[in-house]
Amino acid sequence: MPEPISNPAGGPTDWAGIRRGSNARPLEWLAEKAIQGVSFSAIAIVFLIFIFVAKEAIPVFLGQTDSSLIQPIIPVSQYSTTSKEVLSRYLGLSAKELAAMDEETVKDLMKSHEEGANDIPEAARNDPNAKVNGSAWRYLVTPHQWAGYDRPEFIWQPVGNIQKFNIVPLFVGSLKTTLIGLFFSVPLALGAALYVSQLAPARVKEWVKPGIELLAGIPSVVIGAFALLVLASWLQSIFRYEVRLNSFVAGIALGFAVIPLVFSIAEDALTSVPRSYVQAALAVGASRWQAARDIVLPAAIPGVFAAVVLGFGRAIGETMIVLIVCSAPVMSWNLFDSARSITTTIAAEMGELVPGSPHYRILFMLGTLLFIVTFLTNFVGDLVIGGLKRRMEGKR
Repeated sequence: MPEPISNPAGGPTDWAGIRRGSNARPLEWLAEKAIQGVSFSAIAIVFLIFIFVAKEAIPVFLGQTDSSLIQPIIPVSQYSTTSKEVLSRYLGLSAKELAAMDEETVKDLMKSHEEGANDIPEAARNDPNAKVNGSAWRYLVTPHQWAGYDRPEFIWQPVGNIQKFNIVPLFVGSLKTTLIGLFFSVPLALGAALYVSQLAPARVKEWVKPGIELLAGIPSVVIGAFALLVLASWLQSIFRYEVRLNSFVAGIALGFAVIPLVFSIAEDALTSVPRSYVQAALAVGASRWQAARDIVLPAAIPGVFAAVVLGFGRAIGETMIVLIVCSAPVMSWNLFDSARSITTTIAAEMGELVPGSPHYRILFMLGTLLFIVTFLTNFVGDLVIGGLKRRMEGKR
């Protein structure tokens, strides 16, 4: 082993005699620190986003929001006898925001609340649901028999005098479109990946692989417009269903956005399987298709499963395609009924809301739940992939 070469400047040394550190190579040191700064900044930004979303959603999780049309009124005359906590909740302000206001401003807000309550039409006051707090968890996740309905229903209807915020139709819509997209895209993507990596001639592979991966460069809005104008009519003429724009069309369109991601990752996993496996199978008389199906695909299962998990995340997080194709929050498991996903709801309704309102906070709560679902999916996927790798390595 060669002797280390000392650095006269007192900096660090290595076995090759190359001096390192800010004194020896300042530009490289600055580039390294810049890369580290960008990396840590990206992580910090992600955590700040999580904190911001969770902060806006906490009142819903704690049951501190009230979307009922008729709410208890605190007269201005009771200002001095009402606690700051009750006032902040009544006015929809944080404790810090309330503390920053002077007494006259708070009284003006209380007066405006009282006047707004007096302006409610008499017909709305007589509605049996006028005092129902639709943002309470009881009404968010369970069916309720609203006035004018024959039985309890799951309803997302955030407009009108009586706001209904049941989130179950949104989760059902997200699940329907996502699963349809995966059932359509995963077999095609895996079949194409298996063909390109194991069976296709080199000349064909040079054209097919970039062609499929180019699909990832098509904007979601273009895919959604294609599904709206062309695909919906074409599928309706084949399956003869009544509702032209439905979750089935949205799921098929969603599959076009998922195919390039699943194909690219699965093809890399299949290509990374040692060629000696295939050569050994061919040597004992297996065909190329048998070797690809029975040898290469099982050996690449961890990577293939990772591709499917990432495809699920891509599908459940897609917004524009589902928003363009279908956007009615119908509570139905029928594939040919319309649907609305969580991301579509957030995109369609967030821009017109008053910050701090129950509707505003419920949308942030939906975003938080979507974060949790995505995290759990990736966590479970990582556990399964780890178990598959250990099994492939013979460790258990």
